[in-house]
Amino acid sequence: MDFVFDRTAEGRAIKNLTMVDDATHEAVAIVPERAMGGLQLTRALDQLAKTRGLPKAIRTDNGKEFCSRAMLSWAHARGVQLFLIELGKPNQNAYSESFNRRFWDECLNEHWFTSLRHAQVVIEAWRKKYNNERPKKALGGLTPAAYAESLAEKSGKLSLDSKAPCY
Repeated sequence: MDFVFDRTAEGRAIKNLTMVDDATHEAVAIVPERAMGGLQLTRALDQLAKTRGLPKAIRTDNGKEFCSRAMLSWAHARGVQLFLIELGKPNQNAYSESFNRRFWDECLNEHWFTSLRHAQVVIEAWRKKYNNERPKKALGGLTPAAYAESLAEKSGKLSLDSKAPCY
């Protein structure tokens, strides 16, 4: 997870929480808000958990929202591991940084948002297109959504003696 900032036409800030799955390269969620503290962050994670389940681990930078008491308590209560990258080492969160650059170049730089609601609609449309219409070489030519679906199918077909859950 990370934050990417932009502004609406009248100059008000938009703070975009980006959540990307390292394994499938899916843009799991992008949550544009005017501001987002630790409690709002955990609410967004709980909302996402209703449809996707909880992650086993989350990697972030050392931003105050990610290190907040609300986030630490949320993760501990749900058994989610938190991994903070070292200061000044964005390469430790390389896919997220790459995704954020693409999001900035292809969506934020291409649109002049008239309101927060306008930004939410446009950003969600871009996220869906990113997941469903853009094949990636790293995923064997599949889109992130198709790759995630293929992983889900494979995990459902594991034999009883499979050692996959150990890895």
